[in-house]
Amino acid sequence: MKRFFLMTTLTMMLLSAGGCGGVHSSAPQPSVKGSYRHVSPEEAQKIMNTETGYIILDVRTPKEYDEGHVPGAICIPNETIDKTPPALLPDKQQLILVYCRSGQRSAAAAKKLADMGYTNVVDFGGLIDWHGELTTNDP
Repeated sequence: MKRFFLMTTLTMMLLSAGGCGGVHSSAPQPSVKGSYRHVSPEEAQKIMNTETGYIILDVRTPKEYDEGHVPGAICIPNETIDKTPPALLPDKQQLILVYCRSGQRSAAAAKKLADMGYTNVVDFGGLIDWHGELTTNDP
């Protein structure tokens, strides 16, 4: 009986561990309403270098955005995202890479977008972990 219990426990542990590996994959994954993927900033850079047709979404304030943002990013502050799809994001199947300063607002915004039916939302956290280029909106 102990052997059966041990084998069952080990099998469940292996199945659970194997199921976690796909979370950080850059390959498109089927999305369930309300779900989005989280990747590291390094993985986001790889996606930006290999994919096309994506949107980089900065969900910080306009002031924070102007002080420095990922090149090509658009700014839609998290606080302005509600239950109405943003006009700047008309395609709900388009790959949207979301970030903020620390990762809290990007996670909240990614969840709100997924809840609205966006199916390819990827949160890559905050600029505090970003090692790529930044650009500013100098007057």
